[in-house]
Amino acid sequence: MGLLDMVGALAGDAAQGDNAKVMGGLISALESHPEGIQGVISSFAQNGLGDHAAAMANGEMPAVTPDQVQQGLSGTGLIEKTAENAGVSPEVVQVALTTVLPLVMAHFAQNGSPDGASGVSGIASDLLKKFL
Repeated sequence: MGLLDMVGALAGDAAQGDNAKVMGGLISALESHPEGIQGVISSFAQNGLGDHAAAMANGEMPAVTPDQVQQGLSGTGLIEKTAENAGVSPEVVQVALTTVLPLVMAHFAQNGSPDGASGVSGIASDLLKKFL
């Protein structure tokens, strides 16, 4: 099962709309985030979730709670910027990222992690097509 199939299966029909909005909002936020995906992993490590960061960097998909998403991304502004871009609440972003973030990180760890957001844009387009 590919990344897109896994995201679709985990997202479920009811959540697909919000997850698609959040994915689009996250991509927009990452495009202006200085370190892109690597910055997300660094943020998790710096905010006390080094085990999660290491697992994601190694291509694993650890279970992540909304509180851990908040903790891991604390200080980056990515949750707030994603919510603003997606037109949803920060709480919706946190819940959606519990599904999407580990999958995206594992995908990039296995297929070459981009330094910035340019590699993320391609996968975002594919993910959004899956949700829409």
